Amino acid sequence: MSWHPHVTVAAVIERAGQFLLVEEQTRHGLQWNQPAGHWEPGETLLEAAIRETREEAAVAFQPTALVGVYVWSRPDTTSDEDAATFLRVTFTGALVGDFPDQPLDEGIVRAHWATRDEIASQPDRLRSPMVLQAVDHHLAGVRHSLDLIHHLQA
Repeated sequence: MSWHPHVTVAAVIERAGQFLLVEEQTRHGLQWNQPAGHWEPGETLLEAAIRETREEAAVAFQPTALVGVYVWSRPDTTSDEDAATFLRVTFTGALVGDFPDQPLDEGIVRAHWATRDEIASQPDRLRSPMVLQAVDHHLAGVRHSLDLIHHLQA
């Protein structure tokens, strides 16, 4: 058996004390997440965060800092072979535009804004504990330089 974590990216975007969330259809019903998704071949982590934010929230995102790298294993699996472990690279940055006519990614019902307290008050609605953890780190001022990320060419 070989183990392969899912590498994902996410964007923590704050505006006037509220955070951008997407409401998405999951196997557990509608849940909240930051704009996030899988890192795809041929793109940098920054490009993935920009792409996912546009696809899921129809906004243009400019990453300015790394909030953190999170590891989480989904607890609702039946065996080690089914276990899904996520390595999530989370950025913060600025909204630099929007795309009001762009349809949202499949499974995304809507994008909306919520305060930290609104997010924390509904833990069962969160896609994973990484959602609130990243908000808390953002609010605590955790920022790492984007220079920490290096994509080397063969």
